[in-house]
Amino acid sequence: MSTWKEENQVLLKTFTFASFEEAMQFMQNAAPFISETDHHPTWSNTYNRVEVKLTTHDAGNKVTEKDRKLAAYLDNLYKR
Repeated sequence: MSTWKEENQVLLKTFTFASFEEAMQFMQNAAPFISETDHHPTWSNTYNRVEVKLTTHDAGNKVTEKDRKLAAYLDNLYKR
């Protein structure tokens, strides 16, 4: 996860795509895993970028293994 930045108990990363459609497809492709693990990111889309913030709210708003697992999943999904 070398490209994730940890700041104030939050993992941060911006994914950049070739188009708006690709950015939206990335979010849609991630949705089943997110629902399955019941760990929802704070994320936003602006044109071809998806900005992601990960923290575990029920653990006192700090980075946990849940966040690291989701970060790794998103990285692998992005590489496809």
